[in-house]
Amino acid sequence: MSRFIPRRRLALLAPVAVAALAVFGAVPVTAGHSSRAVAMPAPRPAVSEFTHLTSSTTPPSEADCYSAGRRCFTPQSLRASYGVDRLIAAGKDGSGVTIAIVDSFGYPTVASDLKVYSQQFGLPMMCGFPGVTCTAGMPTFSELKIGNTQVKAPPPGSKGTGQEARNIWALEVALDVQMAHATAPGANILLVTTPTAETLGVQGFPQMMNAEQYVIDHGLADVISQSFGSGEEAFGSTQSLLNLRHAFISAQAKGVTVFASSGDGGTVNSYKEPVKNPRTIPFPSVIWPASDPLVTAVGGTYLCTDAETGTHVDSVNPGGKCPLYPGEREVAWTFSGGGFSHVFPRPAYQNPATAPAGSYPYQSTRGIPDIAYQASAGTGPLIYDTAPGDVDSGLICPTGDPCSNGWYVVGGTSASAPQWAGLAAITDQIAGKRLGLINDDLYALAASSATYAAAFYDIATMNTNQTDTSIPGYPATPGWDPVTGLGTPAADVLLPALAAAASTTAP
Repeated sequence: MSRFIPRRRLALLAPVAVAALAVFGAVPVTAGHSSRAVAMPAPRPAVSEFTHLTSSTTPPSEADCYSAGRRCFTPQSLRASYGVDRLIAAGKDGSGVTIAIVDSFGYPTVASDLKVYSQQFGLPMMCGFPGVTCTAGMPTFSELKIGNTQVKAPPPGSKGTGQEARNIWALEVALDVQMAHATAPGANILLVTTPTAETLGVQGFPQMMNAEQYVIDHGLADVISQSFGSGEEAFGSTQSLLNLRHAFISAQAKGVTVFASSGDGGTVNSYKEPVKNPRTIPFPSVIWPASDPLVTAVGGTYLCTDAETGTHVDSVNPGGKCPLYPGEREVAWTFSGGGFSHVFPRPAYQNPATAPAGSYPYQSTRGIPDIAYQASAGTGPLIYDTAPGDVDSGLICPTGDPCSNGWYVVGGTSASAPQWAGLAAITDQIAGKRLGLINDDLYALAASSATYAAAFYDIATMNTNQTDTSIPGYPATPGWDPVTGLGTPAADVLLPALAAAASTTAP
């Protein structure tokens, strides 16, 4: 057992990482559409907080987590907390559905790390794991590389921006793939990797959107998870942001469901400039792509169930703000990104006339998030990551970045989006077809008070998601609010209801 290493909260949204099998081969970075070369922000991953617990391949015990002031969830306790276990027991595990996870960079041991994670928690082996023989019906893990990533260590004493830090992206990628597999163990996972996070402000986001366009155009995935984003005002212009929407428009046409993390700064985000110390946007703001009406935005909570079983509320043991709210199964996460868009008008599905009782008032523009899931590192999932110790990867460990191999407890809405992608994969399996954009059906189901009470956990506990004393936040309220959206899922009720309500015809 190594010593506990608490990590500081990252100042900005963290980046999403990439893997290393390239079973489809390299694809030119010009695949799909392109955006004109205007100043753009770096897409940053939504990993926000992490604690290294042990360098052993054996996961830490819950007692080890408690001694670090955390509670650590396993795949089984997470699934039990949301009723996913009952669906899996009935054979609804995402089989036959493919989840694409879009990240920057990658790390060579992502497949072997996911294998260790699966072995330790009794999850299915996947075709594509090292040393695993593929058999009929086995889910697959594969990677699609977009372009060539030059992984080099910065020179000693480099004063770079840290935007290209591979180790934080690697932790993001480990989190993404492990959470997707934990939630929907029968689903296929396609890790889609792009070669940079930011080069002179014009490549990161276009590469990611072109990668998604390629996946959609070639029918490679049914669900897409995005754990990255940047403040709407950080883009060079509104038009430069709108130029990037092509993949989401195609996803809607092809019935592909797209999720995005709502962010980990509450209502606080940053401009792109100055590069090394970006200015804070001086008013409440939201991030894109979560703010896009064609995307389902996922906010975060503290999960206060028992971390070993997930079957009952635990208000005694450490973990986030759970001990402060006795009897609450979930509490709105202080850092959950949320608010109202300054780019997109209010979509039809956010109809004030049909909002659940007590909802925070919808505004004239798009409100996020739509729904939520566990996000705090205080009540976080265990993740296995060996990238920091890979001396050939060029990973550098400045203060605040992960520097040790092994098990971490990780937080951020980065954990929320891939778990919801897993839920969507299960829903696709139940429906027997792709669902496409689920927002219309989510809000329609929530409009019925009986269905809302049965299918959602309404998260109304917590003051606000204000993270800067000079920038207002929003309160968690009954019904929809700009912190946890409609709430979290009672999956065994909500997913069959979503499948039954789906109106999108499979392409």
